[in-house]
Amino acid sequence: MRGMLKALFIIVFGAWAIPLWAANSIQTLTTPSGIDAWLVEDHNIPFVALELRFRGGSAIEPLAQRGVTQLMAGLLEEGSGDMDAQAFATAKETLAASFGYRAYQDVIAISARFLSSHQDQSMDLLRQSLIAPRFDMDAIERVRAQILTGINAQTKNPNDLVSRAFDAEAFGDHPYASDDMGTIETVSALGRSDILSSHRSALVRDRVVVSAVGDINADELSALIDALLDGLPQTSALSLLEPAKISLQSGIRVIDFPTPQSVALFGHAGMDRDDPDFFAAYILNYVFGGNGFESRLMRELRENRGLTYGVNTYLVNSDYADLYIGQFASANERVSEAVEVLKAEWDKIATEGITDEELARAKTYLTGAYPLRFDGNAKIARILAGMQLQGLDPSYIDTRNARIEAVSLAQARRVAARLFQPEKLRIMVIGTPQGL
Repeated sequence: MRGMLKALFIIVFGAWAIPLWAANSIQTLTTPSGIDAWLVEDHNIPFVALELRFRGGSAIEPLAQRGVTQLMAGLLEEGSGDMDAQAFATAKETLAASFGYRAYQDVIAISARFLSSHQDQSMDLLRQSLIAPRFDMDAIERVRAQILTGINAQTKNPNDLVSRAFDAEAFGDHPYASDDMGTIETVSALGRSDILSSHRSALVRDRVVVSAVGDINADELSALIDALLDGLPQTSALSLLEPAKISLQSGIRVIDFPTPQSVALFGHAGMDRDDPDFFAAYILNYVFGGNGFESRLMRELRENRGLTYGVNTYLVNSDYADLYIGQFASANERVSEAVEVLKAEWDKIATEGITDEELARAKTYLTGAYPLRFDGNAKIARILAGMQLQGLDPSYIDTRNARIEAVSLAQARRVAARLFQPEKLRIMVIGTPQGL
């Protein structure tokens, strides 16, 4: 679940959207070697933000090697070519460059920020980390220890435990059912050969999209990309996955865990982002639980009854599954009351929908916030890459607000009956709750 939440649809469909001024500024290109890229030129500052996204991610790794993609990605900055980890870090700092290597369930993300004056040297360094990582044993053991520490911490965290239980039930034998960090057993057993195999299978040219924003033109970017990725395999030995079958049961499940507060994770199947009703669902989520202190759940659970400090709901859209979920924490002696309120509100919005006033407020906020959160090259570059992965066209930027405005009250109420399914609502509670 955590991996899914990291890639919440909000990155594209939420308030994070490219400012309207940029809509007509996006250049699309295909390099001579066949790599797709989007570019927004901005020559006001001698700086470039570059984003690469490789489809696949940790979900496609062998289950017996769960965690190998995380380990491999964490090692890419731990030395390459003739440079060990310290030498690589020093070289990067000398250039005032910044690189990021992150593995998620569905994608591996590579980020770079560099000065125009140091473009060639920065890209040579980044290329070396992608093409010729050292995977030294001391670095492997250091990064492995960090991951194992994180896994151990999860075993004591009720939020992580309930998330893992929810995923295991929801996804059965699909890789989404297991944590992308792996287990103590799988991570401990990983050898250097497993890491090398992961590297060859994960960073492949036919699954990459690229975006760039800043002081670079289309011809320069095209040449940069082909030089940067030259030497990576064209294809992967690991296939992409089939969609997951969501197998959640309805009702309440209690997981005993000694903690003064119980954590409740709830939800059921969601809605595909390509569904014609998706923007109505997006508005509904905003009203119900995605709007902070103004949401229905926050008012009922926190402000009116004092049952929780906070509650949130999310439309989670991953490559192979769609969920509608939420979470809150409550004192053990009061969580049963909170669960009853949740169930009542879930049923109420399913049967009654939302009001005209709620719809108007949601539209005002969601359209007004649209251009405000993209105030830097790096943010825009991330969104451009995300849009490509989701099969969106640059014209989406011009139509997004209109799609929100087009949602009628009648549609919102009809979609509420689709999105909210009380008879399928799964509620998992971890703690020592009273009355459940």
